[in-house]
Amino acid sequence: MHLVIVTSGSRGDVQPYLALGVRAAAAGHRVTLATHAVFESWIRSFGIGFRALHGDPVAILNNPGARAWLADGSWRGLWSFAKEFGRNFGDLLDGILSDMATVTADADVVLYSAVCMPAAQLHEIRGVPVIGGFLQPLTPTCAFPAAGLTYRDPESVWDRRRNRLSHVIGEQLLWQPSRRRVNRWRARELNAPPVSLLGPFAAQWSSAYPVCYAYSPAVLPQPVDWPKWIAPTGWWFLDEPAYAPPDALAAFLEAGEAPVTIGFGSMTPQDGAWLTGVVLEACERAECRAVLLQGWGELGRSSLPPWAHCEREVPHAWLYSRSSAIVHHGGAGTTGAAVRSGVPSIVVPLGFDQQFWGSRMASLGVSPAPIKRRELTVDKLAVALRTARGNEQMRDAASTLGETVRAEDGTGVALARIEAHVRAGSHMGDVSAFS
Repeated sequence: MHLVIVTSGSRGDVQPYLALGVRAAAAGHRVTLATHAVFESWIRSFGIGFRALHGDPVAILNNPGARAWLADGSWRGLWSFAKEFGRNFGDLLDGILSDMATVTADADVVLYSAVCMPAAQLHEIRGVPVIGGFLQPLTPTCAFPAAGLTYRDPESVWDRRRNRLSHVIGEQLLWQPSRRRVNRWRARELNAPPVSLLGPFAAQWSSAYPVCYAYSPAVLPQPVDWPKWIAPTGWWFLDEPAYAPPDALAAFLEAGEAPVTIGFGSMTPQDGAWLTGVVLEACERAECRAVLLQGWGELGRSSLPPWAHCEREVPHAWLYSRSSAIVHHGGAGTTGAAVRSGVPSIVVPLGFDQQFWGSRMASLGVSPAPIKRRELTVDKLAVALRTARGNEQMRDAASTLGETVRAEDGTGVALARIEAHVRAGSHMGDVSAFS
């Protein structure tokens, strides 16, 4: 079986798919991961085939509008980023669409991320089996709201209806900006009719278009209003080769109590001096040591006190388990790594699905309430640090949930579903779902 995986975005949007690819390759399948060229050497280092998609996520996040948004998380900053991105979005989307048709030409089955959802249409056009692999819940349900919103358990019929409506609105926010270009791609390159005005989303209710959600059912169970072919598998964790920490990091960890780990991955503001000052002062007030992870930004590049240490990147699985608390942005993959460690989190969300995961962690009792980036202060973070490190009930809840997640086999479950989907020959089913 030749499994072609297509995904786009930052490292956090690629790493889970690499984990799945490694698992499939170990089972004897040929695997190709199609994504941005910046990740090629990393992907090939695991023995996985690589094909390039248009776009450079690092360059996008280095644009002035993106830097402004990442600095404060405000609606004004988001609007500035959206306008700036919109000027280049058309060519980028056209390039990715064209690439998807090319990189999947010899696939026996295609697994696609949410950003690369148009790849699902290759089933209709070519008859190749397809399967969604999403990091956040996108299928409409009454059980919880769309992933861009705050998680709340529904308490009334109205809450349940509002939840489902939020998903429908979210689908259209994804579809309408890209509808014309997707339909042009279908006509020019695939000789296919246009997708209907309301989009391709009805297809997911057909078993020909299954979805594997790469998060734990212990964290977000499968809703009763989802069909059986749409379900969480457990997170897709990448177990990287044995990690030998730099001498300075090893010495720092051995010199005192377990530190707080603070990092925001690709969401770190490029001008991180203010954020560095906030997190250091909060740690000082909370009387805890700290390891700062720079990610793609400038967190921790200033002079640090002796009780703090900075690294550009450290494998989360290695460092989180050696921490007393974890401050992060709430991205799906980072949230999974934090949960797996059994250590309480403090989530500082900016956008996308981060507020959803942060509020869900709080509802499970493994994290204080999330602190939105634009509302972050030294006082709020210091209080959250004291709570995460000192609340015994929260620490016990995080430890118990971590044990459950560590016992799951997300990539194994996902691979079994992919194999079963291909064996069942479901690609011979309904091919008119997008018309």
